[in-house]
Amino acid sequence: MNTRLFLEINDLARATPWLHAPMVGYAKYGVVLFAVLLLAGWWTARLRGAGLPAAIWAPIGMLLAVAVNQPIVALVHEPRPYTTLSGILVLADRSTDPSLPSDHATMAGAIAAGLLLVSWRLGLLATAAAALMGFARVYIAAHYPFDVLAGFALGATVTLLGYLVARGPITAGLDRLDRTRLRPLLRTGGAAATDQAAMARR
Repeated sequence: MNTRLFLEINDLARATPWLHAPMVGYAKYGVVLFAVLLLAGWWTARLRGAGLPAAIWAPIGMLLAVAVNQPIVALVHEPRPYTTLSGILVLADRSTDPSLPSDHATMAGAIAAGLLLVSWRLGLLATAAAALMGFARVYIAAHYPFDVLAGFALGATVTLLGYLVARGPITAGLDRLDRTRLRPLLRTGGAAATDQAAMARR
């Protein structure tokens, strides 16, 4: 089933040459979008005065998930599609790295889960971006579909479980920073900030 689904997506790639450039570009450089989404999570939490521990944890959880993924990838050691399947269209830069779980999908799944803790709207946007990233990685023949799904599951699980442990220490640390000159990075102040926070909640 995994191979069959991959081949169906590969056939779609053959039939849509006009999609090659945007798909390759997003598969390679879409991480920039996720960096922007993380910044948006911090900014949203700062304006709302809520969700800042989750916004701080989101990038940390992502790094932790990618780190956890490394020994799993090495242990499973699944070959890339283009090393085992002949005659397929390959748009990805060939790599000798194993394929399962996908690092890109692990990163995207972790960030989407982290931002869902900050804001449902931002989290859903990140989830859509993650789904597109996963599809793009299969489209360019860098991964099988199950590689991507496994990455999503791993990234989200590490982020959500890790937050249960990290939320208390992060909140305590932010409370201390709130009494320092770094306070403007944590929350807005004054009447203007109250109006901004009210607008952000609408």
